[in-house]
Amino acid sequence: MKKQEMEKVIAVNRKAKHDYFLEEFFEAGMVLTGTEIKSIRKGHVQFKDAYIDFNNQEAFIRDMHISPYDHGNIFNHDELRIRKLLLHKREILYLEQKVKVKGYTVVPTRMYLKDGRAKLEIALAKGKELHDKRDALKERDAKREIEKAMKNRY
Repeated sequence: MKKQEMEKVIAVNRKAKHDYFLEEFFEAGMVLTGTEIKSIRKGHVQFKDAYIDFNNQEAFIRDMHISPYDHGNIFNHDELRIRKLLLHKREILYLEQKVKVKGYTVVPTRMYLKDGRAKLEIALAKGKELHDKRDALKERDAKREIEKAMKNRY
């Protein structure tokens, strides 16, 4: 019998969908220290401005904020420390090559717990221009108006 995988979403980066065209998604583990997992389980994570950086064929996440654990002691973690991501070597090389192409970046899209382990969904993304963002907002507003009209009709 196959073990059922349990996922609990901790945080979602909605700004990434607004600022980028998300093309490919990857699942990455993270190297955590001390009380970071306790803060993550409580949902004290914010990665609005976070991004993935590559160095020596390794992936790191920068500017991800994990709040210190309330009941921690002097061994609490640094909130904005650089954390190593756990990916397969071929995935790292693929993403690193794509980032060298103009306009591509790798951004975190959501964090979740899978079988008790913190996972980060990252996406290969291409930046949106200002007019693309405006078009997306207009399209979303039009869709909302149509749904509102249909709801009032019945």
